[in-house]
Amino acid sequence: MDALQATRHTLAHILALALQTTYPGKVKFGTGPATENGFYYDVHFDGIDFSADNLPAIEAAMTKIVQQDLEIKFFDLSIADAIKWAKEAGQTYKAELINDLKTEGEKTVHFYQIGDFVDLCKGPHLTRTSQVPLGSFALDKVGGAYWRADETRDQMTRVSGIAFADANLLQEYQTMLTEAEKRDHRKLGRELDLFTMSPLVGAGLPMFTPRGTILRDLLTDYSLSLRKKHGYQKIWTPHITKTDLFKVSGHWDKFGDELFLVQSQETSDQFAMKPMNCPHQIQIYASRPRTYRDLPIRYMESTTDYRDEKKGELGGLSRVRALTQDDSHVFLRESQIKDEVGTLVKVVHELYNQLGMSRLRARLSYRDDGGGYLGDPALWEKAQKFIKELAVENQLDYFEAEGEAAFYGPKIDFMAKDAIGREHQVATIQIDFFMAGRFGLEFTNEQGRKETPVMLHHATLGSIERFLSVFIEHTAGHFPFWCAPEQVRLITVNQDANDYAKEIAAVLEKTTLEQPIRHNDLRFTLDLAKDNLSKKIKRAAELKIPVLIIAGPRDAAAQQLTLRVNSEETTIPLAKLADFIREVN
Repeated sequence: MDALQATRHTLAHILALALQTTYPGKVKFGTGPATENGFYYDVHFDGIDFSADNLPAIEAAMTKIVQQDLEIKFFDLSIADAIKWAKEAGQTYKAELINDLKTEGEKTVHFYQIGDFVDLCKGPHLTRTSQVPLGSFALDKVGGAYWRADETRDQMTRVSGIAFADANLLQEYQTMLTEAEKRDHRKLGRELDLFTMSPLVGAGLPMFTPRGTILRDLLTDYSLSLRKKHGYQKIWTPHITKTDLFKVSGHWDKFGDELFLVQSQETSDQFAMKPMNCPHQIQIYASRPRTYRDLPIRYMESTTDYRDEKKGELGGLSRVRALTQDDSHVFLRESQIKDEVGTLVKVVHELYNQLGMSRLRARLSYRDDGGGYLGDPALWEKAQKFIKELAVENQLDYFEAEGEAAFYGPKIDFMAKDAIGREHQVATIQIDFFMAGRFGLEFTNEQGRKETPVMLHHATLGSIERFLSVFIEHTAGHFPFWCAPEQVRLITVNQDANDYAKEIAAVLEKTTLEQPIRHNDLRFTLDLAKDNLSKKIKRAAELKIPVLIIAGPRDAAAQQLTLRVNSEETTIPLAKLADFIREVN
């Protein structure tokens, strides 16, 4: 743990001391770790209606503790003395944690003390409270959490804070949070009429409006088109399957509790809504004999998968129960991996350059020492070494992360930064030496002998829904012209210009654009309503339409029109309109 994380960890316990001081005898403490951007403590209040209104007073109490320059003392107790302490202090949650340590065979428990507050913790922490820079932290929210993340256990109150190395960095982060709130894709999704949710359909099951469907289809089509140029062929697979398929693949053991199960009324077969696509695509490969001349075989599809996510974890498009993936799988020889991965890296960069998210890092996602992984650890070591070599060869800005691998193989996960500096995992390339063998896949080599192919799993956007949540917030709804649901809106100053507007529309109907996917007809609408001009402009601005054409009777007489692009206006002859639109594109 670095110095900043040690500071954040210390702040979690300064928070606990502030709560104990403010509400003596009314607080039972759960756990209080450091987080990516701060800290929290899960506590149980006795007779205290704690809300966000209480945060300023607790934050002030924390600042006072920092200024008091209290020593942070560390000591050990035997398990028996630790249990005695917890009981005497009335800290039932701490007693449970200590008993767990006893079960695990621990003989002693690490403690620390700040002022009158004593808590068990492994640390590390700072040595004095004054080492926390003043103004570098803030309490930001109050939420709920179940004790030990178990829905059957006590409901706790989670008091959360943010903390950085100094006050300036804290201010920058708070400014980013304010901007993030403005860009919230759930808010923009409503305002831009992109998607909706319905309690009658169910939580985590978004539905896309005509405007939202245009956006998602354009992004998906472009993603698939980049792979089509490199020999990927579209396939289609059904949305349900017998559970036997996932038992062979290993998904049943790994993700069985996340599956939506379907019972046939005609047979005794048990089915599941598919949570991923690789086992289906494997069956297409297995449907006929293959030879080394056929490889690589490249399949791709855009298809919806279903996962029974916990209701409390669902959020807009970020976490859903119906997710559509631009998924692809390659069946190939080990000697072909290098070239194929190189191609996919180029595809990823081409896509994200086009989307204005070119700042990509690559996370090399390895297995950890835990269980649940398929195959021989020695082969894992080989695969992990392989992806590191590929990262170097493809000049990726990479870092390594244990425990982030898929259960069947290591991954190159691409991380994209959005417009306000947040990093999101987007595309992925996964090397799989194991699953083909579980299904008995083969090809005949040059000597007439059977070999097992290797598999590459790849998605460029990943979950379309999750990517849209990122993209909407990245652009703040100001989509690039080529994928804007409505590219141009033509509005009239008054009814006297309606006939001229139709003349302009005839030009727009003939205007085709060279866009990332193909030549596209222009997407435009006419606003010929009797409303005044300011109302019409406001409607277009609320939908963040890239180009606005304004025409009135004087424009008709002069055969000209006014265009507004990014709030800048210019007047051009009607004869130049098509060329102007193509330049905007």
